[in-house]
Amino acid sequence: MNDLLLIEDDFQVSAALRLALEDEGYRVVEAPNGRTGLEEFAKQSIDLVLVDLRLPDMTGFDVCRALRAKSIVPIIIVTAQTDTHDLVVGLEAGADDYVTKPVVPKALAARIRAHLRRVALHESPDATSGSDAGPEGRPKGKVFGDIEVREADTVVLKKGVILSLTKTEYLLMVEFANHPNQVLSRDQLLERVWGYDWLGDSRLVDAHMRRLRVKIEDEPENPVHLLTVRGLGYRLQSP
Repeated sequence: MNDLLLIEDDFQVSAALRLALEDEGYRVVEAPNGRTGLEEFAKQSIDLVLVDLRLPDMTGFDVCRALRAKSIVPIIIVTAQTDTHDLVVGLEAGADDYVTKPVVPKALAARIRAHLRRVALHESPDATSGSDAGPEGRPKGKVFGDIEVREADTVVLKKGVILSLTKTEYLLMVEFANHPNQVLSRDQLLERVWGYDWLGDSRLVDAHMRRLRVKIEDEPENPVHLLTVRGLGYRLQSP
């Protein structure tokens, strides 16, 4: 059974989501504010976090940043906000995904399953069993200029230094590295990285690409690795 942490100050919303998710087979830990949520996260083994953006003591953005400073656990924002700026800031603060209120429980449960499924696949000991090896068995990575994607070690390096990436950012880099110089559409990335086989929101991809460029590129506003192909998607430039 997977354990979820729900950080939500509205008692009725929290209770309704807890009951719906328990019906889906999850154990739900509730927290009425950000500080309590962070305390519960530190005390328990949590597989995924659901967090509202508007909390009484601190913002959901701050909760995301605090969680990201210590963990790569999947984070889904649950919010009544539909403003693009707020959603993008939340994703750039470290969230992996978002859903807007009123929440459709079945749709939320499907997204949770997708995130937990990719975490399980990512952590599987067989996930990189087919990787090539170099001298003395050292895994060889895929090199793109000063960037190296080393799947066998589940790391991405820039100029030989391991980058601090979230699971989503890492999986995006793996997808691009496996398809160098190919344009990948936003829908393809939503399906392959997030595991969504239905039409998703392109803002989810765009926000993560902006965050990833900050870590990958010397000049994020003038990228040389992760390029935008206007009207089509993104591609990883191979020298």
